[in-house]
Amino acid sequence: MERIKTWLRPEAGYEPIDGGFGPDAEIREEQPSTDGHPFSWVEYSIFLLLGISMLWAWNMFLAAGPYFHRRFESNTWIASNFQSVELCASTVANLGGMLVLTKLQANASYAKRIMASLVLNSVLFVLLAISTRAFLDVSAEVYFGFVVVTVFATSVATALCQNGVFAYVSGFGQTRYTQGIMAGQGIAGVLPCIAQIVLVLAVPAPESQRRHASTHARQTEAPPHVTPGPAPAPGLAAFGYFLTATGISIITLIAMVYLLRRQAVRSPMPVVDQSAPAEPDGVDEAASHHKSIPLYILFKKLFWLALAVFATFAVTMIYPIYTQRIVSVVPSDRAPELFWPASFVPLAFLFWNTGDLLGRMMPAIPALNLTQRPRTVFVLSLLRVVFIPLYKLCNIDGKGAVVKSDAFYLVVVQMIFGVTNGYIGSTCMIGAADWVKPEEREAAGGFMGLCLVCGLAVGSFLSFLVGGA
Repeated sequence: MERIKTWLRPEAGYEPIDGGFGPDAEIREEQPSTDGHPFSWVEYSIFLLLGISMLWAWNMFLAAGPYFHRRFESNTWIASNFQSVELCASTVANLGGMLVLTKLQANASYAKRIMASLVLNSVLFVLLAISTRAFLDVSAEVYFGFVVVTVFATSVATALCQNGVFAYVSGFGQTRYTQGIMAGQGIAGVLPCIAQIVLVLAVPAPESQRRHASTHARQTEAPPHVTPGPAPAPGLAAFGYFLTATGISIITLIAMVYLLRRQAVRSPMPVVDQSAPAEPDGVDEAASHHKSIPLYILFKKLFWLALAVFATFAVTMIYPIYTQRIVSVVPSDRAPELFWPASFVPLAFLFWNTGDLLGRMMPAIPALNLTQRPRTVFVLSLLRVVFIPLYKLCNIDGKGAVVKSDAFYLVVVQMIFGVTNGYIGSTCMIGAADWVKPEEREAAGGFMGLCLVCGLAVGSFLSFLVGGA
């Protein structure tokens, strides 16, 4: 027991800066941030919206999967592999962007990076929405190239947003704002799933289409997300997906402009040295006082939390592969519409994302906050690998389940796996600010975002090996 206690106890050289979670932690909870910046629900709501916008793009691509399959069905290879290509293009662009942006800390304007990402996403989603109503006669190869380029570009925008938001919010010294961003990311996963399920159930498919989907699901080993399945008006649905994404980006852009003006009216951000000489006209004052923090220094201070967020999201990337392949244990010809593959797959995504959202809210409860025990958080991130064999017990590709229960799959596997992702991921991102100096918080936020994206990139490639095992 003593050895276990020693492991769980924070190291002497790894202590929260400025008091962290010491004996007076409860007193600090009731006071303004350590930088004197008061908590504001308006600012919290804006960061929540930024979190939603950050991941809305990727979730829209997942929701539009049936539409893309319909556009690519003339090319068998593209129709079977487009989502794998999208995943690789997304992670490569996101990781590359984060690496470059993390190195460019000096004189970085994180607010400008956020604004640029929102503008870029708005333009890209307008183009995607137009593509669902025009140029419908282009070949599958041409449209596939357009989609891959768009996925790559939106992932670059996501990298700008991730790097900018997590760095920018750290300057406020309010961990609840970071929790708001993580909660917003969870909401971005839940809403598209609900929209897709409602769309499938709103317009019942003909009985002949239902029988065809059921027969096809039993006779093929292809993942259910590439089967025709009952799905009403895919072009109109995709148009709605991308138009909604455009609206989210524009609304967030307006909110970000308001936040910047609100900050300009107030006293400048606390991390800015007010005694420094004024910059010449045209120079971004907030950016001019940023200094570059070597990554090895940030890694040394955030060692356990950085490893934990990396491991968490690397393991998490197995869930899209299995979720797209697992179908209900009830045969499609006898199942209610909600359990058809066209609606069961988004239902499974909904359970996972709902759990993820709940998990992201949990660190706000003081009794569940583990940011002062980073090594414990790291151990918990590694223990999540137990969910891989649990997925193997479910009805993969309709071949039969060891545990013949949809409730086991949806609640025990999907939802709880989502809860652990949201809880541990949020704990890591929120806790980073407590382990560095105030002037290092923005760089630490960007560094933790980099570790998160590295985990996603590694996990996305390993998931294909795990999923095919």
